[in-house]
Amino acid sequence: MNDQAEMLRRLIKKTNGETSDNPVIDDPVVNKKARVIAVTSGKGGVGKTSIAVNLAIRLSMRGLKVVILDFDFGLANVDVLFGTIPRYTLLDVIRGEKDILEVLADGPANIKFLSGGSGVEELVKLDRKQIRNILANISILDKLFDVVIIDTAAGLSRNVMNFVLAADQVLLVTTPEPTAITDAYALVKMVSRRDLKKQIDIIVNKAETLREAESVANKLCLVSDKFLSLKLSKLGYILYDDNVTKSVKLQKPFILYNSKCSAAKGIAEIADRMFLGTNEKIVQGAKGFMSKLLSFFSV
Repeated sequence: MNDQAEMLRRLIKKTNGETSDNPVIDDPVVNKKARVIAVTSGKGGVGKTSIAVNLAIRLSMRGLKVVILDFDFGLANVDVLFGTIPRYTLLDVIRGEKDILEVLADGPANIKFLSGGSGVEELVKLDRKQIRNILANISILDKLFDVVIIDTAAGLSRNVMNFVLAADQVLLVTTPEPTAITDAYALVKMVSRRDLKKQIDIIVNKAETLREAESVANKLCLVSDKFLSLKLSKLGYILYDDNVTKSVKLQKPFILYNSKCSAAKGIAEIADRMFLGTNEKIVQGAKGFMSKLLSFFSV
């Protein structure tokens, strides 16, 4: 691991233009691209972060290397669900005080996570040297991971839209509550104005029955297709489960708290569906995601 870390640090410096060294990296992993998935919601309180965390764990259990980037700036709580406090944040990388390998924290089930801190404000003010540095660091995630999960803030802010539009895939979480459905549709409407080909998958959380969940998903897909010309996909449902509330209080993801509960089964089904037919999906990778994101901030 130390040899790999040293190689990756040299690659960061090389990509950043800080060294003239030309390390021999004869490995197909150099051109590998991680799949960047943004988990978002039109409003808070729908279980977005819980789904992001448990989904990451399930994907890791399937043998994938997963990292969560907690970009819910100001209300970051991935670390709360893990019951741990990270020493560093994205802010340390942006300021050049740490590299990406030093700020990644350990989560359960072999996943890694990175807290964003208040990094979004810093991203808007980057100079060219800082842009090269952050791109070089984020590009390393392509070498280390198969999946990068972005936990965005809830709502319809410009920053949320930027993360959503920059990701390879978007998981839109809603509940059967009318306000949640309305806000989810509002988010889809905003995306449709800028990218009608965006892949958005619907996850209905906290539904009382499968019939209710199916009805909510069908309604969103129908109105989006009819009025926005943007086709949504139904990814899966998670029924209301007391185990979720209990697991949050214990700061333990529900898939680890009770792997046989209905919520755990729902997240497992979602994870399995996500990687069906992946060869047909366009993956730009972590570096492509960050390049696109920074281009939005500069506008």
